[in-house]
Amino acid sequence: QVQLVESGGGLVQAGGSLRLSCAASGKMIRINDMGWYRQGPGKQRELVAVISSGGSTNYADSVKGRFTISRDNAKNTVYLQMNSLKPEDTAVYYCLADVRFIVSWNISQNNYWGQGTQVTVSS
Repeated sequence: QVQLVESGGGLVQAGGSLRLSCAASGKMIRINDMGWYRQGPGKQRELVAVISSGGSTNYADSVKGRFTISRDNAKNTVYLQMNSLKPEDTAVYYCLADVRFIVSWNISQNNYWGQGTQVTVSS
């Protein structure tokens, strides 16, 4: 079983910064894409940023230039550095990992979610 544990959320004033971390653990042979999603009050969950195992990144337009996603493959950890935070960034942030693992001698794939961490930006 694979688990993702997130940390780093909290309350910050507009213009401030936070850094989120998400560590994956369990029986796996490889993690492909890792990403961050968020779900604001009354809104659908949306993609914030994604990073491939090779380091290629993509960002939602709303966070480009303010957020930076990175990963440490040796630690199976993905990070989200959030700068110049705005009240509209308030949401529960979830990490997602595309994991490959072995079941009955075959390679299987599954997406795993973290438990979510609250980010609140006050105006």
